[in-house]
Amino acid sequence: MPTDTIDKPAVLAVLNNILEAELAGVVRYTHYSLMVYGYGRIPIVSWLRGQATESLLHAQEAGELITGLGGHPSLGIGKLLESEKHDVGAILRESLEHEQAALAHYKSLLGLVEGQEIMLEEYARQMIAAESKHCSEVDKMLRAPGDLQPFNG
Repeated sequence: MPTDTIDKPAVLAVLNNILEAELAGVVRYTHYSLMVYGYGRIPIVSWLRGQATESLLHAQEAGELITGLGGHPSLGIGKLLESEKHDVGAILRESLEHEQAALAHYKSLLGLVEGQEIMLEEYARQMIAAESKHCSEVDKMLRAPGDLQPFNG
C-alpha cells in the first residue's frame, strides 16, 4: 500500500490504539458473558460472545494493517473497566462507553488518511459504520420497552 502521502507514524499509533481497544473488547465481552444471570441469560450471553468474536476479528484486521505498513503490532491491551456491577444494564452501559471509544479511534484514523490513502480510508469508513451500528444497538437495548428516545443515562 502506498504510504508516501500519509503520516505513517501517526497512522500506526492510531492503528495500535485500535488493536488494543479491540483486544480489550474481546476480554470485556467475554467477561461480561460469564457474568449474566437470570431469565434472559441465553440470548444476552450469545450476543456478548458474538461481540467478543467480532472484536477479535477487528483486532486481527488492525494488526494486519499495522504489519502491512511495516509497523509492529502492540502487545498492549486497552482500558479494562471492572465496575463490579454485573446487572445487564450496567454491562450495557459499559459496553456503550467501550463502543463509543472504539468509534473515536476509527474517526481519528479517518482524519489521518482521508483523501490520501484509499484503502485505509475505506477501512476506517467501514469500521465507523460498524461501530456506529453497535452503538445504536446498545442504545436500543438500554431503552425501556416502547421508548423511542435515545438512551442518555
